[in-house]
Amino acid sequence: MCGIIGYLGYRDAYPIIINGLKKLEYRGYDSSGIALFYKDGYSLCKTKGRVNELEKKIYSNNIKISGTIGIGHTRWATHGVPNDLNAHPHVSNSNKLIMIHNGIIENYHAIKIVLLKNGFTFKSKTDTEVFINFIEYIKKENKSSLEEAVRISLNEIIGAYSIVVIDKSHPETIIIAKLGSPLALGINDKEFFIASDTIPFVNYTKNVIYLKDGEMAILRKGKELDLRKIINNHKLNPIIKKLKINLKQIEKGEYKYFMLKEIHEQPKTILDTLRGRLLIPKGIICIDGIESNKNIFINAKSITIVACGTSWHASLIGEYLLEELASIPVEVEYASEFRYRNPIINKKNIIIVISQSGETADTLAALKLAKKKGAFVFGICNVVGSSIARNVDAGAYTHAGPEIGVASTKSFTAQITILILLALKIGKYRSSINDNRYKCLCQELGLISEKVYHTLKKDDSIKKISKVYHNVNNFLYLGRGINFPVALEGALKLKEISYIHAEGYPAAEIKHGPIALIDENMPVVIIATKKGCYNKIIGNIQEIKARKGKIIAIVNEGDIQVSTLADHVIKIPNSSEELSPLITVIPLQLLAYQIAYIRGENVDQPRNLAKSVTVE
Repeated sequence: MCGIIGYLGYRDAYPIIINGLKKLEYRGYDSSGIALFYKDGYSLCKTKGRVNELEKKIYSNNIKISGTIGIGHTRWATHGVPNDLNAHPHVSNSNKLIMIHNGIIENYHAIKIVLLKNGFTFKSKTDTEVFINFIEYIKKENKSSLEEAVRISLNEIIGAYSIVVIDKSHPETIIIAKLGSPLALGINDKEFFIASDTIPFVNYTKNVIYLKDGEMAILRKGKELDLRKIINNHKLNPIIKKLKINLKQIEKGEYKYFMLKEIHEQPKTILDTLRGRLLIPKGIICIDGIESNKNIFINAKSITIVACGTSWHASLIGEYLLEELASIPVEVEYASEFRYRNPIINKKNIIIVISQSGETADTLAALKLAKKKGAFVFGICNVVGSSIARNVDAGAYTHAGPEIGVASTKSFTAQITILILLALKIGKYRSSINDNRYKCLCQELGLISEKVYHTLKKDDSIKKISKVYHNVNNFLYLGRGINFPVALEGALKLKEISYIHAEGYPAAEIKHGPIALIDENMPVVIIATKKGCYNKIIGNIQEIKARKGKIIAIVNEGDIQVSTLADHVIKIPNSSEELSPLITVIPLQLLAYQIAYIRGENVDQPRNLAKSVTVE
């Protein structure tokens, strides 16, 4: 959840660290801190609040910012409230060892008791301060090197972490390690860049090593990387990969917020997800992970899809698609629940795990549980080289590009696009979809990005609706069939960035409780496309109108019936029901954005949230 940045080389470290922290704020922004090392010592500054507050404090306190070695951290609070003391970096009792850390140490309390008995004291409420003092304790007791003390401590630690450790007496050596939290290492001639992801150093180097779980690296200024296994100190040969990120992908450009930019990128990201996979003239769908495991999918008795948050909503759409087009029974599970019960899984089961980051802690744990029980695991994620991508049996990248806004948008439609391709491909293999329907859906899918682009042009009319309802306290979102999960996603987006309470429901379920909430102050967003229980939806609208509820309807172009009943209408292009979520979600994303923007909220960095949930 937190953002780690570090530099060891010949350049001025401060601008690299401070700008890196700004690019990592999507990972956490409760507090931030920086440590810079120079010939005669080091300077440290940390504060509650965002990175711009850290900059102000550095300059107002005349903190020395020279040096070619530095580390920085932006925090999403787990242990200890957001304040200056709990902010990273943390320093050991001797003031010699300095650490930044992402993750949670589950046995920190037991370790803290041992340290207290041995005379250690603590200023913060964090597990990280316990961690760095544990390393110091081992170093002193064993009279070992810092490298060895770190390795011994990591074999005693229970939990998840990515860490950066420096001894101020020897700052030209940095030790990093990873278990369960992402850590990337950029490499250039005579310099190293450390970060939670590659975005902070992409403009310096395209050479990257993704540390694997259970690995640590010793970085020495001007020398080659020393990569080792934590458990046995076995030396490893690093695998260097080439980054393909374009700098424009991580800049806002003409947009005020990344979220709005990413909403408007969806015509392109859908095309990028389809590129090389959908060959319309030949009527062919190419997905290597399916083709190389053809018999597994043909013979599948059931599929379980596991995910969290927005990815869970995409999974629900996947359930409709796979059951409708491939005739396979599908269950959708929250990863956080799936991993803590005893699911009935065997070698005949297919588990699909979905995660934008590929690092979601609960989803990764569910993946490992499924593999342990012998299931075939297929992954859908966006980040190349992520933990989920490395651990699945097969999978597909969404190719949505970096998503900086905390509220997921383009990753959602990219995931749906992959799920549509999977359902069509598997349905073709299993002969559960006839040739004509298959061909028509493939052709329409190839044109869907144009319909998404057309829908984005409704932004001005959505702004007008947003101005009417930006001060309400509650929203209700309704949909039926494959668009019920879209209603859930629309409600989530509004909650995440505007802090307005919103709930999504199947439209028919309002009579079983939620209708009690309807009055003249309750706006109801209803997805009322012509396909999928259209007449039933009209009945639901009439029930709401009879109770003075305000209707914001998503309808197809040419709609007459719903348009005469609704208070506000957003018209979208016609599409088949199977592909409609790619279009219906767009107005809901824009509505959430515009309401939050009018309310003056920080759209990209909503309170209490972080982009990648790498801790439980």
